[in-house]
Amino acid sequence: MKKITCALLLAALAGCSNLQAKNDGWVDLFDGKTVEGWTNPYARGEITVVDGEIHLKADKKFFLCTEKKYADFILEVELKMPEGKANSGVMFRCHVEPNKVYGYQAECDTSARAWSGGLFDEARRGWLNPLKPNDSPSGNAFREKTKGSFKRHDWNKYKIKAEGDRLQIWVNDVLCTDYIDDMDAEGYIGIQHHGEDGQIYKFRNIRVMEL
Repeated sequence: MKKITCALLLAALAGCSNLQAKNDGWVDLFDGKTVEGWTNPYARGEITVVDGEIHLKADKKFFLCTEKKYADFILEVELKMPEGKANSGVMFRCHVEPNKVYGYQAECDTSARAWSGGLFDEARRGWLNPLKPNDSPSGNAFREKTKGSFKRHDWNKYKIKAEGDRLQIWVNDVLCTDYIDDMDAEGYIGIQHHGEDGQIYKFRNIRVMEL
């Protein structure tokens, strides 16, 4: 009887350990099949799911946003830019209105400026880190610090940590932005199509851990 009880107890503990390993705090925001939990606040934009990826297509800028707000969190998302002229970003703690999204954005910049991983305040204050003009000491220092982190023709992993007023952005494990700003304490998460006609922007492996 004691042997059976001990065996059952060990099995239960093992089960708890496995459950804890699975419930490590991360929550998938994209199930790889649908865009359940997301919404398009714009009267434009084509959204499809292809081979576990969200594909955005449009001829004018729009954002696909979560239906839920988040405050303090770590967010991870992988994105791949189309060839040719392209720009995108990952919105966080952002505000959503009909045909308008604004707030914090982790920049994805394919141009020679190379400010991927910078912090942009979409449709509000503009660049926070680095600061314009492009050849400013801030911009040059940013480029030097983050050189080689962004892969123009491949998938890029973005990690964003928002905790209190501290905002951090990594691109492929390189810390690009570490900034203090208290304008927004919570908001939605969003992914962007910049508006280049016919271009397809791809996103996958989107998950969040609330802190």
